[in-house]
Amino acid sequence: MIDKHERLIGYLASTDGWVTASELASQLRVTTRSVRSYVTAIKALAHPIDVIASSTSGYRLNRELYATFLSSAKRRTVEQGTPRERIYQIVRRLGDAPEGLDIYVLAESMFVSDSTIESDLRKIRSLVEQSDLALTRHGSVVAIEGSEYNLRRLLSRMFREEGAKGFLELESIQSEFVSADLRAFKTDLIGMLNSHGYFVNEYGINNVLLHVAITVDRTAKEHPQTNQLSAPVNPQVAEIPAELHDLIVRHFDVRLSSTDIDYLALLLTTRVITPGYTSEAAPWETNPALLEQVARIRQIVARVSEEYLVDLDDDGFITRLSLHVQNLIARAQHKSYSRNPMTRSIKSAYPMIYELAVFIASEIQRQESIVIHDDEISYIALHVGSYLERASRREERVTCAIVCPNYYDVHLILRERIEAALGDELQIEIVITRTDVDWDELATDLVVTTIDSRSFADNVVVIQPFPTEGDIEAIRRAVSRVRRQRRRSQLKDELLLFFDENLFLRNFYSTDEVEMIRALGGRMVEAGVIHPSYIEETIERERMSSTAFTDNIAVPHAMAMTALRTSICIVVNDTPMDWGENRVNVIALIGFSAKDRTTFQAIFDQFVSVFSEREDVQRLIRASTDFPSFIEELVHEIDK
Repeated sequence: MIDKHERLIGYLASTDGWVTASELASQLRVTTRSVRSYVTAIKALAHPIDVIASSTSGYRLNRELYATFLSSAKRRTVEQGTPRERIYQIVRRLGDAPEGLDIYVLAESMFVSDSTIESDLRKIRSLVEQSDLALTRHGSVVAIEGSEYNLRRLLSRMFREEGAKGFLELESIQSEFVSADLRAFKTDLIGMLNSHGYFVNEYGINNVLLHVAITVDRTAKEHPQTNQLSAPVNPQVAEIPAELHDLIVRHFDVRLSSTDIDYLALLLTTRVITPGYTSEAAPWETNPALLEQVARIRQIVARVSEEYLVDLDDDGFITRLSLHVQNLIARAQHKSYSRNPMTRSIKSAYPMIYELAVFIASEIQRQESIVIHDDEISYIALHVGSYLERASRREERVTCAIVCPNYYDVHLILRERIEAALGDELQIEIVITRTDVDWDELATDLVVTTIDSRSFADNVVVIQPFPTEGDIEAIRRAVSRVRRQRRRSQLKDELLLFFDENLFLRNFYSTDEVEMIRALGGRMVEAGVIHPSYIEETIERERMSSTAFTDNIAVPHAMAMTALRTSICIVVNDTPMDWGENRVNVIALIGFSAKDRTTFQAIFDQFVSVFSEREDVQRLIRASTDFPSFIEELVHEIDK
């Protein structure tokens, strides 16, 4: 598939309902006529798989057939050879022929014209130069020159980009580079790492396995690695190289050089494993440098608390994050970043947690003079999120009253069943075993009852005396609804205070993110909301990581809450504009003042969540013809 076809399919895959041709055209930056031609082409490619449904409502992905279509499309890609696939194969063949290849022989073997190969080589020249390699030519013979290390990095990058977005598939790696069972090797590798007490990062291990496969493949073809590592493997994981070598010999029957083994061990120790520890044996007893890292992370955590009023001061969390940051710094110093296939979903689903991770990353980046990318930020977000999730479960439990008429011990069994299933989410305050209940006196968030004898409110769930799985699920949905209503109510009361009709813009466009921030920031300076310095701080935050948390909205802001007063300058556009890797219709530049820092979490997280549903955003855009209609529609979305 060509790029526009892939983007169209990808956009449909990210939505559940019907998508109009005009919306697709806006996302792809083409005409609706082009959208119709793309759909026709995809349908022809997919035949007889009806992967896209069409109607007067637009287009929708047939999810039941989507996996079958992807598999079929992948086979066609290999068989037919798209331009991108062909370029990858040319690089592979050039990498296997250090003496070079004749372009006319190459064209004939790939069943394309000489001019096509010439065009491909121009693209390849740019790719290899980005990897500190060179494409040389003597007459009709072309070759790639440079270090084996850089060539392997290029192959790894091209393979990842050629594959499906998300997690790397072991089967794809295996079919391309090795013949042995890569899954069995992974199983034994994880077993070896677990036996030494390491925490294994499943998100990153397949990327390291790709490097293993490329190394085995290149060594088997007699292309050894001769470059020396710029840093040795950490002596604290000294057992890894030898055991890794034994595994590779046993599974692939290939003996790697000590340089190769040390490099693969370095990848494992900086991308995949973190030393385990117990309270009896602190990790710094065998890793003294960690003490300094813990002290620095503790200072950063203190700043997080000061800026965002979020308490992360927990010894276990700080130690785990410090161990992770040690590896992160090593990766950054080698410019060997760890990819996270869940970066986009983490960012859109947990904007506040991601924002805390950005702040932590910015402090580390400044202290260590390194560059930290979005994938690395999302790993920090996983640490922050897992800790806050445990804390929030304890603090945000929904209160509950159980009404179950007394009959032997039925009410006790009912309570035990609910607590076993929902104890982390519910706090049972009272169990009433009478039928003459004064319902108005019940002050808990939820009422769970076996009595179906009144017109119940939204916070009442009627279940069976011996609750079924359906009953438990109904209670769980009610808990989620109470939490959502609680957050939305808080958001509505606080958020609406920060809008100003003079800071509402309709169909206002700029050339890029920075120019939009400057334009909106200028208006906020004139309104007395922020100092000019806040604009530069916002641009600095944007450069750290895009504030387009979803495909619909960007929320630029500074990391420090230095606004003179809290206010939101908002733009609602019919046509989306590029913002990072997204295209957004809504831009909300938020100026937060220090005195409103207590409201930051609620406003930031929930404000983004209001704009997370594509259909809701499209409805808001259509309805918001002016400021009063925008506020009216926003309140409607919050109250839903």
